[in-house]
Amino acid sequence: MMAKFSNAPAAAGHSSNTGNEIVVFSIIRESACTECGAELCKGSLLRVEGERPLCLTCADLDHLVFLPRGDTALTRRASKHSTLRAVVVRFSRARKRYERQGILVEEAALERAEQECLADAAARERARGRAAQHRDESDTLYIKEFAKRLGELFPRCPAPERQAIADHACQKHSGRVGRSAAAQSFDPKAIELAVRAHVRHGHTNYDQLLAGGMDRMEARTSVRDAVEEVILRWRTAVDCA
Repeated sequence: MMAKFSNAPAAAGHSSNTGNEIVVFSIIRESACTECGAELCKGSLLRVEGERPLCLTCADLDHLVFLPRGDTALTRRASKHSTLRAVVVRFSRARKRYERQGILVEEAALERAEQECLADAAARERARGRAAQHRDESDTLYIKEFAKRLGELFPRCPAPERQAIADHACQKHSGRVGRSAAAQSFDPKAIELAVRAHVRHGHTNYDQLLAGGMDRMEARTSVRDAVEEVILRWRTAVDCA
């Protein structure tokens, strides 16, 4: 014979009302409604009055619809518009606690909330677009300033190479030196690291040495003089004519 109530939320210290909230349980074992006798399979919803489990029909909650958790704006609006609402929880065996699954709200309230969310979706998209544009503009200004500071430190570095170094070193999400905190404060040492990396890869046979199987540090030692020659030439002040 099926147990009258095998989930026992009330016995575990949980009631069907928390403050002014009605709590409904998504059961993890079969049970039965003590009022109408309806069998409740795993996953069914029930409310506990005292220690009596009730199906939603007997609890006068069967006119409500379930809104799963996940969409904060929709949940907030549906809750605001629904005269009657209930919180749905389920016991987690792994975590040994009841966890929120969503809410039950009036169907008209949910429909109104969905319409409101759709109405401002375009506004939210425009806001995201403005934010993205602002980030892009800020990033462009940062790269431009990085190239300018680089030119002050290495006045003989050709303008196209300054821009190439800045673009490469400051690429978003690259983890390169130009995205470091030091570089973003235009620390000369960080800028020089970016210049040296560019010279190493673009003005020496460093990449060929690596491709040939040479150890990285050995390859760096091999091209050190060539790198220093370019660095010294670029660092020399432009002649004033």
